Amino acid sequence: MEIFACRASKYFAEKVVDHLKEIRQEGEPEIELGKMDVTMFSDGEFQPAYIDSVRGATVFIIQSTFPTADNLMELLLSIDAAKRASAGQVIAVMPYFGWARQDRKDRPRVSIGAKLVANLLQAAGVDRVMTSDLHADQIQGFFDIPVDHVYASKVFIPFLRDLKIPNLAIAAPDMGGAKRANTYAKALARPVIICHKSRERANMIASMTAIGDVEGKNVVIVDDMIDTAGTLCKAATLLMERGALSVRACATHAVLSGKAYDNINASPLTAVYVTDTIPLTDDPSVDKSKIRVVSMSELFARIIKKVYSFEPISSEFIY
Repeated sequence: MEIFACRASKYFAEKVVDHLKEIRQEGEPEIELGKMDVTMFSDGEFQPAYIDSVRGATVFIIQSTFPTADNLMELLLSIDAAKRASAGQVIAVMPYFGWARQDRKDRPRVSIGAKLVANLLQAAGVDRVMTSDLHADQIQGFFDIPVDHVYASKVFIPFLRDLKIPNLAIAAPDMGGAKRANTYAKALARPVIICHKSRERANMIASMTAIGDVEGKNVVIVDDMIDTAGTLCKAATLLMERGALSVRACATHAVLSGKAYDNINASPLTAVYVTDTIPLTDDPSVDKSKIRVVSMSELFARIIKKVYSFEPISSEFIY
């Protein structure tokens, strides 16, 4: 087993390797993060290269493909380099799968970006993909190779149990998140609230209403990602107006673009829990006091080890 990281997800890969060291059995080889070098050209091009030999190895390349598109390109080049260096198997570990919102033609003359990314990964030579909380589960079907789809509920549900929130209710910010909310509610034995929204255009909500008993509840909104936080903050405001005692949120991918941080801080949200699939901004002027990170690195480490050892991973999907 060889573990490598592209530049945007090196922070995550280092934590994965630390957990792999913790679960290493006696007699198994030591695990270290492999060394890669990226040559930069003056025009912005770059070329990844493996410092260590990968001949015959099972190579795991960790990289989330959030913007810019260079992050996806670096992953593709790294896969290609590993295949050309005679790696036995190349597995792309993509904690966040970018372009997943483009999973269908929802209007004429648009691309299906998620399918294109799947094609690019396979053209580069990847043998397997590991990712978490895809925007649409059916994206797995865009691949003709194995896809391990990890769910953040595996870490969020125990986390919410430990918080011991009284009068807890689980909410979906839109109809598309109803299945996810129901999974959390069933595991926690709590009621479900569904928020229904209509959009004027992308990132712009026209109206929203809530379905379910909100009065006197401490509500946790669950979603796969937070982008501008417009939907999330509007849902939180609506739930408070409907009589909720407090509103929190759990979201896997902290995209947090535009004025997302300002929107969250100005909203009635008590706290926002996200995972580390995407790093938070390192700008010291940004107020991140409402945001708490719950790591998925240990979960990914366990699944990586089981995939490498041909062990069943079904237990990692049981809440």
